Amino acid sequence: MTETFDDIPERHNMQTVAFYNVENLFDLRDGKFTNDGDFLPESVKRWTSKRYKNKLRKIGFAISNIGRQETGKHPAIVGLAEIENAKVLKNLLESKHLETCNYDYVHFDSLDERGIDVALLYDTTVFEPLYTETFSVILTDENDIPDYTRDILLVGGNLDDEKVYFIINHWSSRREGVKETEFKRLAASEKVSEIISSLTINNENARIMILGDFNDNPQNESLKRLIEDHNLFNPFETLRSFTRGTVKHRRQWFLFDQVLISTNFFKSSKKQFEFFKANIFDVDFLKQFKGTFKGAPFRTYVGKKYKGGYSDHFPVYAIFKK
Repeated sequence: MTETFDDIPERHNMQTVAFYNVENLFDLRDGKFTNDGDFLPESVKRWTSKRYKNKLRKIGFAISNIGRQETGKHPAIVGLAEIENAKVLKNLLESKHLETCNYDYVHFDSLDERGIDVALLYDTTVFEPLYTETFSVILTDENDIPDYTRDILLVGGNLDDEKVYFIINHWSSRREGVKETEFKRLAASEKVSEIISSLTINNENARIMILGDFNDNPQNESLKRLIEDHNLFNPFETLRSFTRGTVKHRRQWFLFDQVLISTNFFKSSKKQFEFFKANIFDVDFLKQFKGTFKGAPFRTYVGKKYKGGYSDHFPVYAIFKK
C-alpha cells in the first residue's frame, strides 16, 4: 500500500511559514500614485492580460507547493514582496491554484517610489489576525529630500490558537552600490529592532518571526545586529553557498530572502509550535532549465525581454510543528 501524507499524523501538526518576492506583480491599469509605466499593455514590456494571468497562475502554483513535501498542504502564512496593490492580491487568490486554499490577506499601500508593497497571505482556517500596523522607514537623499521605500508590516494573531507576530520586510536594494546603500538597510534594521522591542516590553516571551527580502546576506551587519540585539535565530545562516541562494546576480548567489525567529520557538511543548526546519524552495520548475543562466530563478522578465517565468527570487520557508 502506498503511503500518503494523510497516513503520517505528525504532518497534521505542522505549519509552513513562507516568504516570496514575486518580482513586480503589477495589474494592467495606469496607477495615479505608482510608477507602473513599464507594466502596461502599451509599454515597451507589453504587460498584457495574457501575461498577467500567466504570472498569477504561476505564482499561485509556486505558493501552493511551498512546504507541501514536508507537510502535505499549502503554507499557513506567506509574506510577499513586490505587490502593487490590493487588486493584484485579490486576483492572485482567485487564481487556479489558490482559489481553494482559504487565503485572505493583509496589505497597506506605502509611499514606495516604485509603487510596490509587502503583504501577508494567511489561511483563514488556521490563522486569525488580531492586530495589524505598518511602519515607515524614514530616509533622505543627499539633498535631504525624502526617499520613500516599502513600509514594514506587522501582523499579530492566533496561529492554531497560539499568539504569533509576523514582521514582513522588503529592504532597500543594492542597485546604487552595496556600501552606498548600506545605511538604508541599517535604518530598516533599526526600525525592526524598535518593533521587536515594543512587542517584548509588555511580553518578554512574545513569539516573533521576521520574514523578508533584506537585500543583505545573513552575515551582513544589518541582520547580525538584529540577531545579537534580540537573541534571534537565523536558520538561513548555513544555507547559502557558492552554488545556492535565493537570487543570482552576475553568476554569484545571494541569500537575501530569509526567515528569522525568536529563540522561544525551540521550547518544546505539545501546546506550542516548535521550529522544525527551514529551506530555500528552489525546486526545478522555478529554475531556468537551459542556457547561460541554467539553474538560476526563472524570471518573468530579463530587462525588457519577456521570459514568462515566475520571479527573480526563490521563495524561502520555515516549518513549525506541535
